[in-house]
Amino acid sequence: MGRRAVRTCRLVTLGCKVNQYETQQIKEALLRADFREAAQSEPADLCVVNTCTVTENADSRGRQVVRQLARENPNCQTIVTGCYATHDPDSVARLPNVIEVVPDKRELPDVLLRLGVAEFPTGISRFDGHKRAFVKIQDGCILRCSYCIIPHVRPRLESRSPEDIADEIRRLIDFGYEEIVLTGIHVGHYGVDTTRGRSGRTPFRLWHLLQRLDHIPGRWRLRLSSIEAAEVSDDFISAAAACEHLCPHFHPALQSGSDTVLARMRRRYRVTQFLESVAKLHDRLPNPALSTDIIVGFPGETDAEFEQTLDTCRQARFMKIHVFPFSRRRGTRAALMPNSVTAPVKKARCQELTRLETELTRQYAATLAGREVEVLVEGLSTTRPGFVQGTDRRYVSVELPGNSRDFGHLVTGRALPTGEKDLVASRLSAPHLASVFDSDCLESRPSSA
Repeated sequence: MGRRAVRTCRLVTLGCKVNQYETQQIKEALLRADFREAAQSEPADLCVVNTCTVTENADSRGRQVVRQLARENPNCQTIVTGCYATHDPDSVARLPNVIEVVPDKRELPDVLLRLGVAEFPTGISRFDGHKRAFVKIQDGCILRCSYCIIPHVRPRLESRSPEDIADEIRRLIDFGYEEIVLTGIHVGHYGVDTTRGRSGRTPFRLWHLLQRLDHIPGRWRLRLSSIEAAEVSDDFISAAAACEHLCPHFHPALQSGSDTVLARMRRRYRVTQFLESVAKLHDRLPNPALSTDIIVGFPGETDAEFEQTLDTCRQARFMKIHVFPFSRRRGTRAALMPNSVTAPVKKARCQELTRLETELTRQYAATLAGREVEVLVEGLSTTRPGFVQGTDRRYVSVELPGNSRDFGHLVTGRALPTGEKDLVASRLSAPHLASVFDSDCLESRPSSA
């Protein structure tokens, strides 16, 4: 009996770290079942699109991708999953070549089984195209922020077992990854579903997971993708301070530094509470790095409220700020709010906040001058021959002597005073360094983050 012909597949991911992780999981299931990834100019038999719906532009991008795949792969079968598939499955089903819309990812194994994919992995063994590996630890969000559609499409809290997470991290470390990023839809709610409404169950929360994972041996480091300020408890801080592998970088999303805007956003905290939480991190951890998200131009945001946001960012001492102009999302409360902020005002405020971010990043980088830095090397420097660039434990960009053999590895250096927001370091460790001028030997893993 002859062997079944190998089928080709193409996978496209839109959106967040969780989607990127879930696509890798789908990819590993397909590769185990006589599929291979199609080459760039080769038509694919099967296309899988993992969509995002955080904005209406994300919906539009999802439709564009499916149509483009149909043009480039006219005979393909397309499966569409992800948040847009959940939010509007009927619209997705009408797109060309779509044979399956999967609004609930728990149905994916059954859908793929109909295509001959008998085994769907519980986790991943590698993270193609990345120097660091993301590990999804939970799904779902039960909050109801007025601007966010995600709790409507991922409302079910579901935490993975600590044993499965630890096993997956060990596999990834064995494969060669030296940085692991814990991610989820609401990472701080890890474990809430396991004891919610169940008396007698011993809670196992995020800080318990950090303690468990910290026992995994080897030279590797752990990073949290995000955490809400309301979840920065004394228990969490104590665990974080004691974890050898955990990076001292945290991402509490502020969204606005004005109490009145936070109330309209239906966030769970006010500015004083937020600043108290980050002050605890500053007090109890060694020079922690704090990054955040800010939505600019939320409905009704006044000049005074925006100035409050600038002041709060200064007080919190953020080292990086992700700035997002407000975009109305149908299906959310905020989409119906009056007093829209005009596009020119939003643009000007984004520019002002970006200027502040540059100032704060430069100030934070100066605190690292003369200190030892541990850098995950991600690529070659574009400005300094014989140098590589990567990210420190505190999420600061660093350049130091090296070559492509360092890609994906942790390299130790000493930060030099530059006065800029990005660091330059001398090199202290050289386990992978052959010659700082040898940049032709590229490692098989791509150099993207």
